[in-house]
Amino acid sequence: MPELPEVETIRRTLAEHVTNIKIEEITLFWPAAVCGWENTDFTALVTGRRIKTIDRRGKYLLIRLDEDLTLIAHMRMTGRLNYYRDHQEPEKHTHVVFRLEHGEVHFSDVRKFGRIQAIPTPLCISESSLSKLGPEPLEAEFTPAVLKERFGKKKLSIKAALLDQHVLAGLGNIYVDESLFLAGISPQRGVDTLSEEEISKLHQAIQSVLQAGIDAQGTSFRDYRDANGEKGWFEKALQVYGRGGDPCNVCGQILERIRLAGRTTVFCPRCQR
Repeated sequence: MPELPEVETIRRTLAEHVTNIKIEEITLFWPAAVCGWENTDFTALVTGRRIKTIDRRGKYLLIRLDEDLTLIAHMRMTGRLNYYRDHQEPEKHTHVVFRLEHGEVHFSDVRKFGRIQAIPTPLCISESSLSKLGPEPLEAEFTPAVLKERFGKKKLSIKAALLDQHVLAGLGNIYVDESLFLAGISPQRGVDTLSEEEISKLHQAIQSVLQAGIDAQGTSFRDYRDANGEKGWFEKALQVYGRGGDPCNVCGQILERIRLAGRTTVFCPRCQR
């Protein structure tokens, strides 16, 4: 699933092509991929609108259109938004084609979990799943004190807490495992056992790992591509994720792979106490 660095990379690469460009026509190959507002058809709502800006909130893209309409796009497991300068024949799993003044944007999704929702901009936070998201981990307002507050008195493993989008927005399995490794914290630890110093180290690790992921334009194992169809290269920097059974790059200990919080989790039993 695209996480914060991947979605941010899609945002940046898509914005380069579509800012201030009008949507002239929409073709739906799988209508369930989109959702209109109340009783208004998605195509009728969106056609003719101009794309003003593209923002991001957690793992969601917010495509701001004129006349106070926003498209909330969630890639889920395998969703993609690709820009093509010229006409492109839809692929097998292309569900929506936005034909623009200049070029096309194709929304494709092999697993069919992704969605694009049209909603009035003033309501896009209060009347959508965005309303329950935790803070943005790369904003200046996100401090160690905020992280401690978000953990509260939860009786959860640190892995489960960081995967919870209500606690912190944008993190998924890849960047949680990598952040915990950098912070030297076992994913099995309870959040209620973390010291002030450990929370501070974790806060710094989260921000460092996410920024490194963005700088590398994301991690491409299988489906993820940016809006230009390009892969990210953060895979080359991964210390633990996907490396269960391999030696730790720091201490040489064999990395353990376990099931935790419903997800495959990899960590170093020596470096992460």
